[in-house]
Amino acid sequence: MTETKKTTPRRATGDRFEGAARSFLEERGLRLVRANFLCRHGEIDLVMRDGETVVFVEVRYRCNGAFGGALGSVTAAKRRKLVSAAHLWIAWHPRDARRPCRFDVLAFEGDRMEWVRGAFDA
Repeated sequence: MTETKKTTPRRATGDRFEGAARSFLEERGLRLVRANFLCRHGEIDLVMRDGETVVFVEVRYRCNGAFGGALGSVTAAKRRKLVSAAHLWIAWHPRDARRPCRFDVLAFEGDRMEWVRGAFDA
């Protein structure tokens, strides 16, 4: 007997916005390398290429701007986890160690979306 995973409403919302982010970025010429890279340090929502640059993308959704909104939810602790996960990605993909890297955030807040290229440094 095969067990199936239940999709929670929160996961379904996350999947929907990650899909929207992926489509948005692909329309702008970025190419998907991996979605939902999960490791002991956390998860990178999208790993993409922008030319030769490896782009680690964090997708955030908030229904409104309360409590700092979508961009504000990328805290210092979250940035540290993303940087640690990116280091592990590069360790597992040595070709990418020679490429420039950047961290982007796609923030969805209500019906607005904001793309912050180079949102923070490692």
